[in-house]
Amino acid sequence: MQTPQLQELITMLPEDFSDQSRVWVYQCSRAFIEKEENEVNEQLYQFYTQWQAHGAPVKGWARLLFRQFIVVMADETMVQVSGCSTDSSVRVIKSLERQYDVNFFDRMMLTFLRKGKAEMLPFNQVQYALDKGFIDRDTLLFNNVVTSKAELLTQWLVPVNDSWLAGRVEFPQAGSHN
Repeated sequence: MQTPQLQELITMLPEDFSDQSRVWVYQCSRAFIEKEENEVNEQLYQFYTQWQAHGAPVKGWARLLFRQFIVVMADETMVQVSGCSTDSSVRVIKSLERQYDVNFFDRMMLTFLRKGKAEMLPFNQVQYALDKGFIDRDTLLFNNVVTSKAELLTQWLVPVNDSWLAGRVEFPQAGSHN
């Protein structure tokens, strides 16, 4: 689904990375302000320009997107990312958590795109939000379980109806919002 947000994403991603590049998405518990965004992106740059796997440089990239998601990408066409190099990326994320008093590992919070804005909702309130019409089957969900650049481009922003969430909720009948 082409949205202005997806178009913006496409312009941000490195063009010279394989579509099979590995991707990790970390959703933040809040949006960063502009000053923090610049600081976070600088720290991510410092990390990925020095990222190594068994002494070999990893072709990596990392950035805070939409002020709320850190996307880490590794093009493994030359150097495979090892467990240790993956751990080093997680350490950077954990360090940012401490520095900014945020959480990047709460998988029970979901983010939806409503009226062009990212809005978070606890998983246990999704059914209520559907029942009351705050979100519907066509509301875009940030699908943070994507694992490759190709998936990031095609499956990161998907309608709830086309996501993993669809099998875990019941959609109300049209016009039946209580």
